[in-house]
Amino acid sequence: MTKRVSVARLSGRLGLHLFLILMGFTFALPFFWVASTSLKLPGRVFTYPIEWIPRYPEWSNYRDIFTFVKAGGTEASGGQSALLLWLRNTLYLTTMGTLGTLISSVVVAYSLSRLQWRGRDFVFSLTLISMMLPGVVTLIPTFLIFRDLKWINTYLPLIVPYWTGGGAFYIFMLRQFFATLPLELDEAAIVDGAGTFRILWQILLPLAKPGLASVGIFSFLFHYNEFMGPLIYINSLDKYPISVGLRYVAGRYGDRWPQVMVMVMFSLVPVVILFFFTQKTFVQGIQTTGIAGR
Repeated sequence: MTKRVSVARLSGRLGLHLFLILMGFTFALPFFWVASTSLKLPGRVFTYPIEWIPRYPEWSNYRDIFTFVKAGGTEASGGQSALLLWLRNTLYLTTMGTLGTLISSVVVAYSLSRLQWRGRDFVFSLTLISMMLPGVVTLIPTFLIFRDLKWINTYLPLIVPYWTGGGAFYIFMLRQFFATLPLELDEAAIVDGAGTFRILWQILLPLAKPGLASVGIFSFLFHYNEFMGPLIYINSLDKYPISVGLRYVAGRYGDRWPQVMVMVMFSLVPVVILFFFTQKTFVQGIQTTGIAGR
């Protein structure tokens, strides 16, 4: 009986691993196609059957990408390489948005989880309700507000909102994490004479590193990949982030897919670096913020 159970368990694990390998390969397939296309000549992109490994890799596509962007009419102000300028703009927007999200969502989540004040639960309910509203519902009113503030074609609409709350999803994540910490920590600190912000800064934040890491990673990926916001509010070519810049190049030079895919590969570098350095922390944060069902 024990042997049968062991064989069944081994078969189950083997089947699970094969399934996970298959799913991982499926999700990685688009990346393989992008990498393969970036090393081809334009006439070899859509050949059938698909040439996954180019017979004669065109490494010059990577070398000439900066010349291609500038010579193709997409050079930005000052004659800079549009690719590098778009990456710099993206990293600036991502950094400022992520910092704003972390700082503001920590303060709001701390108030909703650790402080007692009238209407707290009602405000938290409104926060959760706002998560259910589709973004398109508030798109026009938000645009009109930023237009009246004369913020169009600036980075302010893409940064300021994240310094005034951070977003309902991030508030919810951190609120759930703070709720798992015993209130006796706050009470002991109050007895020792600590104030509200000292409790948050010296006691709770060091314990909340996994939750902060998860919020930071989620926020980084959101801001780095954001497309709709910059498309609506940014009009100048030299202010584009990489997401809108890629769409611009693909629409104008759709017959030169290898060069477009080289730009995609460059845009993936920061995300891949982030993943390799924060994978363990990210998984730990998901497990401890209530998102994984705990």
